[in-house]
Amino acid sequence: GGEDAINTTIINFNNEKMQITWATRELFPNENVSFFYIFGEGKNKVWKPCTTYLLDQDYNSGCLFKTEGPTLTFSIRNSNGSDELFFKNLKADFYIKPNPPENVTFFWKEDTVTVSCNKPEKNAWCLRFELQYKSKFDKDWQSRTSKCCSIGEQGFDPRKCYSFRVRLRRLVPHCNVVKYSSDWAAETFWMNGTLLDSCDDGITPQSKTVIILSCSLGVLLMMLILLILLCKWQRVQMSVLPAVPDPKYPLADLFNDHNGNLQEWLDKNDHVVLQTKLEYEEPESITEAESQQEDGKNSDKQGPLEKIFTFSGAAENNDDKAAEIACLIPAPNTTAPFAGFHIIMNDDMYVML
Repeated sequence: GGEDAINTTIINFNNEKMQITWATRELFPNENVSFFYIFGEGKNKVWKPCTTYLLDQDYNSGCLFKTEGPTLTFSIRNSNGSDELFFKNLKADFYIKPNPPENVTFFWKEDTVTVSCNKPEKNAWCLRFELQYKSKFDKDWQSRTSKCCSIGEQGFDPRKCYSFRVRLRRLVPHCNVVKYSSDWAAETFWMNGTLLDSCDDGITPQSKTVIILSCSLGVLLMMLILLILLCKWQRVQMSVLPAVPDPKYPLADLFNDHNGNLQEWLDKNDHVVLQTKLEYEEPESITEAESQQEDGKNSDKQGPLEKIFTFSGAAENNDDKAAEIACLIPAPNTTAPFAGFHIIMNDDMYVML
């Protein structure tokens, strides 16, 4: 045994109770040690056994007892108390952990707030009063420290809700050898000098409605922009990469009927090409006929019909097929009446009956 041979944690709760703990599983494995202590100095002092042990898996790992003086000596021994394993002398006043602030008050004046609490009866000069606050829009706390036990801060926005918390801190090394602070007092919520249950109360139903509508409009606007970009992208894609038609649809008979044999398909479709050519030439003939028809009207005003054709060849022919269709090549510049019109006929025209 010996002083400082093992690591212990010593806390003097506001100079009212002492708590001393040790790592029993590491320091004293499989052994249930005992604890004894003495306040004050002198040879006639009597060791007091611990009456309230702190346990770690059913093993003694600490002791809680009443503070009875400024100096303390404690001893850790084996289970029956015969062998001393560790002892230590210390100043109990240098391990004080203060209690949380009591009767905390807030005084608001415009954008300035003053926070204060009750002043301890003893050694108030060893304490520092710490204030932390943040708005509902802040992630981290802002901290201010002052002498015990009042602090003022300005610059608060009356439109924001703020959370406040305070605690007392012991000075090191003038009063403590360990940086002990009290637990935080109960957190409070303020807005423009009014105490609230929480900062969520500062959000009115109207503001919630505005937030929901704003989010909805934002989503609709994004969808509209994406739709416009999609349409423009399709146009750009069609202009840059036009679609190539599949030849199997306009040339279906080439692949289906001729198995891709181009020469066989061309031989079979010569008459189709010729017919297409005649169809393209037909409008020119019609235009020429209309022009000749106008000339016929003008000549009709000057004189009667010069010559009327009769198709006697078809009547004299006994063949049924020849009688059904007869083609007659007229003489040049011959006029023929048809449905009230006079048509000028030349040698490159024919009449089908």
